[in-house]
Amino acid sequence: MPLTGADSNGLSMGNLESPMSPGGIVLTTLNARFRHPSLGLRCLKANLDEWSDRCTILEFTIHDRPMDIAETVLRFQPAIIGIGVYLWNVEPVRHLLALMKILAPEIILILGGPEMVAVPEDDRWFDVADVIISGEGEGVFRDVCREWYATPGIRPAKKRITAPPVDFTRVKLPYALYDSSDLEHRFTYVEASRGCPHGCSFCLSARDAPIRRVPLAHFFSAMEDLLTRGARQFKFVDRTFNVHTRTAIAILDFFLERYIPGLFLHFEMVPDHLPPALKETLIRFPPGSLQLEIGFQTFDGDTLKRIHRSQNNDAAAKNLAWLKNNTRVHLHTDLIFGLPGESLVSMEAGFNRLFALHPHDIQVGILKRLPGTQLARQDPGIHNMRYNPHPPYDILANDHIDFATMQRLRRFGRYWDLIGNSQRFPTFLAWMHDQPSPFAVFLTLSDYIFATTRQTHQIALARLITVITRGLIQALKLEPAQARALMSNDWPDYGS
Repeated sequence: MPLTGADSNGLSMGNLESPMSPGGIVLTTLNARFRHPSLGLRCLKANLDEWSDRCTILEFTIHDRPMDIAETVLRFQPAIIGIGVYLWNVEPVRHLLALMKILAPEIILILGGPEMVAVPEDDRWFDVADVIISGEGEGVFRDVCREWYATPGIRPAKKRITAPPVDFTRVKLPYALYDSSDLEHRFTYVEASRGCPHGCSFCLSARDAPIRRVPLAHFFSAMEDLLTRGARQFKFVDRTFNVHTRTAIAILDFFLERYIPGLFLHFEMVPDHLPPALKETLIRFPPGSLQLEIGFQTFDGDTLKRIHRSQNNDAAAKNLAWLKNNTRVHLHTDLIFGLPGESLVSMEAGFNRLFALHPHDIQVGILKRLPGTQLARQDPGIHNMRYNPHPPYDILANDHIDFATMQRLRRFGRYWDLIGNSQRFPTFLAWMHDQPSPFAVFLTLSDYIFATTRQTHQIALARLITVITRGLIQALKLEPAQARALMSNDWPDYGS
């Protein structure tokens, strides 16, 4: 269910005035960051029909205190509260719900979102929620609200509702609900399709086939309105944007025809599908206007089979090389460490292969056992998979990688963000390309950084430069002059 912060109605935490009459509907969630607005909440409100005018969207972030959130939400005196529950906000939402049950037990609490896809009947979510919706909730949420208002005072009879996939020819698009502040200060999340044709065992989208597309005439009309109102930062949430070539080209052409400086588009694409017609379109985008998130996840053939992922590695690598050499697209690539049965040796080979292709970013993620995925239903005894029981449900160890090694890989990913993906150390990265195993080099450096700082976050840049330099000397055995040259070429004012 797309129940998914600043308030779309302009509410501030200190505003004591409620623009909504008592007894209405509040849709809320805790976003990961302020710049990430909730598309899901807007989808729900847009399809509330006669109740849309009585609905207020209140968005917060995970950095807001549940007590303050409860105060703000209750100021609106709602009869119904819908809350989007996600991987990143599970614990603060639990806290918020507990407060709501104490402060206003009469309010109907409806939960949705990815975390609600496979909640067992004995889970404590059922102790605090009146309704749990799994699936795409535009129609079901409206129907629950309509039923309650028809018989006020009677709590919903059904505790769990599984929503069917929506028909995009019948739902209302939500983009008018992005206000001027959203468009100026936040990403504009949009979708031209839902669903994914692939069945990757670790991904929730594997449940969602076939792909369903928004009618392009309606979609383009909504995008035209967003552009007219000032939207410039578009992030498409489609899982496989490039699978249907003709639609992908039509959308790219639409934005190219309306391009103005500052326009930015982000798409997710599968790596092994890049037909000539799509290449011709991608070449036309100017620098800084287009980012492709390309999920490789692994290059190990046996692991691909185990996770039911269809991927032609050679075609994927060839496509990435073509994009790097022939376009001005920013290339953000993904790898997952800890997949079932994959060893440290094959992960090293995969990282080295991807690094050699020179993408702009490599996001190194740790496998998560997301509720509702095929992976979550598999016997963890297979490959001795041991997971964190708390969000983000990340893997702790398996039959190839013990806990200590998994912790090293976790830190590898974090330090790679600070160093490899930051664009701040190009000379060091160029030197890494000349090493037999860039993965081994960086893992050694990563171990040194942690042993020295005992931190993975909030490392000041000056200190990071110093620690990297010393790590090159002490852990990687470079001559001091060479190590300092690698740093000082990027940071001329640096002195160790």
